[in-house]
Amino acid sequence: MVQKTYFKTKDYCKVKFSFKVENAETIEILGLNSNWENSVIMSRKKDGTFSADVNLPKDSKHEFKYLVNETEWINDPEADSQEPNVYGGTNSVVII
Repeated sequence: MVQKTYFKTKDYCKVKFSFKVENAETIEILGLNSNWENSVIMSRKKDGTFSADVNLPKDSKHEFKYLVNETEWINDPEADSQEPNVYGGTNSVVII
């Protein structure tokens, strides 16, 4: 799930990413701000859901994927859209 909170006086939007995968020990978000090198580590909640809050610039579009257990790449089915990637698959897209 991608939940957006806009602020009238700020030039960014607070975006809360929430994601749950069975048997996940770790989940990271990669690709935000075109940064595929440095991940956003999601924190695990008691119910097994992972979440992270990220500030992203207004009027921007970001491709991203979740990396589960450092091995499995997963898209967010509830993202704003999907875009083809260079690997023949797709990336999730969040539009701010």
